Amino acid sequence: MEPAPSEGMVTLTHVLYALHGFSALMGVLSTAFIVTAFLSGWPSIIAVIVNYVKRSDARGTWLDSHFGWQIRTFWYALLWVVVAGLLVLTVVGIPVAWLLLVVAGLWVLYRIIRGWIALAERKPMPVPSRT
Repeated sequence: MEPAPSEGMVTLTHVLYALHGFSALMGVLSTAFIVTAFLSGWPSIIAVIVNYVKRSDARGTWLDSHFGWQIRTFWYALLWVVVAGLLVLTVVGIPVAWLLLVVAGLWVLYRIIRGWIALAERKPMPVPSRT
């Protein structure tokens, strides 16, 4: 049985989801793509830094899965933006890059919403297997 996280850590995790969500929402409400606003918005950058700094405090609790979920969401989103950027360089890949950015943005929203709901229900997030 794993130890229960402190209420302060649960609250912090809610704040981190809010920061990530705020950055993504700015992409929905502006001319930017969701994924680029998520990656370049100060709230999301601050949140991912805090994710790394405070992750050790969440180790051994179900919150650790949420910290990993948020960190993976950020880095995979960055990967998809880099791939889209490379596609834009080919000129022919511009429509594919645009579609990739839209899909990646929807994926980011999905990950934030799914994670935040699980946090509210005090459930861990799935952890990728390391086989």
